[in-house]
Amino acid sequence: MKRFPRKNDADSIRARQEALGLDGEVVGFDLQPWTVAAEQLTGATVIPVSVAGPLVVSLGSYELDDDGSVEETGRASEEVFVPLAHTEGGLTASMQRGIKAVTESGGFRTHVLADRITRASCFVCADAGEAIRLARWIEGEVDSMREWLRSAPFPELSRFAVLRGVKTHVVGPMCHVLWRWTTGDAVGPNMMTRNAYALNMGYVIERSPVKPSRAMLEANMGGDKKPSFEFFQSGHGKTVIAEAVLTDEAVRRVLRTTVDDLLELSWVGTHGAIASGMQSVAFTPASAVAALFACTGQDLGMVGTSSMAHGTGRRVEGGLHVSIRFPGLEVGTVGGGTTLPFARTWLGVMGCAGAGKVYRFAQIVAAAAMALEISASAAMATAGSENFFRAHHERGGLR
Repeated sequence: MKRFPRKNDADSIRARQEALGLDGEVVGFDLQPWTVAAEQLTGATVIPVSVAGPLVVSLGSYELDDDGSVEETGRASEEVFVPLAHTEGGLTASMQRGIKAVTESGGFRTHVLADRITRASCFVCADAGEAIRLARWIEGEVDSMREWLRSAPFPELSRFAVLRGVKTHVVGPMCHVLWRWTTGDAVGPNMMTRNAYALNMGYVIERSPVKPSRAMLEANMGGDKKPSFEFFQSGHGKTVIAEAVLTDEAVRRVLRTTVDDLLELSWVGTHGAIASGMQSVAFTPASAVAALFACTGQDLGMVGTSSMAHGTGRRVEGGLHVSIRFPGLEVGTVGGGTTLPFARTWLGVMGCAGAGKVYRFAQIVAAAAMALEISASAAMATAGSENFFRAHHERGGLR
């Protein structure tokens, strides 16, 4: 067998296509704009994009203060159309129904609570005593580490990744260290990885009073690209809440159920989640998050963390207050896949392309996912969950 070509020049791309016997739709257009997105580029898959909306939402404007805390600087009600790349029958129609119910009830309101992305490193010491000593030293060095990163003469360091804090956890001879960063409008895993490596090898190993036998850049304490209690509770990426008050009339006429039925579903679903050890209290947020991620050039591996959610429902006068908390939305509006042609266009549809737009985008993701949660929950809450069954039967494709 001939050596499989690895480069992304036009000849190598064509050689791979020929070796695999590819022709037609998957290779029938110019791939040049995608050559920087993935190694060994060979073709493309086209996913249909549908649009739901308008999403009526009160969006906050946010900035980071000097300490890296998120501050709301303004608020405005907007109408946003949401593009969704997926092949899941019924998803868009269901989200549209949720949008309609909330719109007729006064609209969504969203809030950004925090902004931190974490790289979970680990230092292996001789014993627990040394690991404890190292942890206490690291906790006292954050200001010095931040200044060191600003002035260190390493071209590979990112000036956009700012060290904001650290959390340590000692178990046996291991000193786990969660480096917490802000990374501007980018998701930031590459930025913080470079800076965390520099801290581990150029600062901790060289300066600490304890000499670890080895350092691990990522040791799984946080839960990179996975659901985890650490990220569910402490946050990772953008932590966002969406909320709305559904009127009794909208629940009855649009969602075709009752507030009591929705609360009954919430009751059994919450206990089911606890019984299973589920790191989420929600219905189907991954479907909305994945569809928005695929459409806008986000890292699809981050759907696992980003779709962790905690939904609530509480009866209020005239209806039902509902909310959903996303503690780990890993989203960006610059860099990575967001620079690709189609992704940039769909981000632009939402007013989320480019710098200064990441908090807006995070809020739209949360509101859109909540719309789907509301509609899907309403379908499941009907007697015997008949509406949920019929939606999948009618829109579920092949039989």
